[in-house]
Amino acid sequence: MAIGPKEGGNAPNFSMDSTQGPIKLADYKDQLLVLYFYPRDDTPGCTTEAKDFTALADEFEKAGAKIVGVSRDTLTKHEKFATKHDLGVTLASDEDGKVCEAYGVWVEKKNYGKTYMGIERSTFLIGPDKKVIRIWRKVRVKGHAEDVLNVIKSDA
Repeated sequence: MAIGPKEGGNAPNFSMDSTQGPIKLADYKDQLLVLYFYPRDDTPGCTTEAKDFTALADEFEKAGAKIVGVSRDTLTKHEKFATKHDLGVTLASDEDGKVCEAYGVWVEKKNYGKTYMGIERSTFLIGPDKKVIRIWRKVRVKGHAEDVLNVIKSDA
C-alpha cells in the first residue's frame, strides 16, 4: 500500500514548475484544489483524463475549485501536450518525483509480466485549510472528472 496523506490529514506541501508558471500549495488559499496524478503526457488514458477535466473546468471554477495535473514529464512535454489537445487545466512537472513520493503515488506496477516503478493514477481533493478531503486511488478514467465534480458540488 502506498504511503501518502490520509483523508482528513494535511496535504503535503509542494512546489513545481507548471504550464502557468511556478506553483505551490500555498497558492491555493480560499479555494479547493483538485490535484490529479497521471502517468504520462499524450497516452490514451492520460489524454482522455486531461480532456475530461478541461471540459468541466468552468464547472469546477464555479464550484470554487482549481485543477492541477501532475506527472514526471518535463515542462516542455506538458506545454506540447496542452497545446496539442487544447487543455484548459494547469499541468505541473514533478521531474524529480518528490511530490509523487510525498503523495504516495510513486508505486511498483506490473504490466505484461514486467515490474517497474510508475505513477498510480490518483486524485486528491484538498480544502482551503490544506486538509485532504477525499482521495481516489487507482482511478479509472471514464467518468472520473464527473465523479470529482459531483463530490465537490455535494459538499458545497
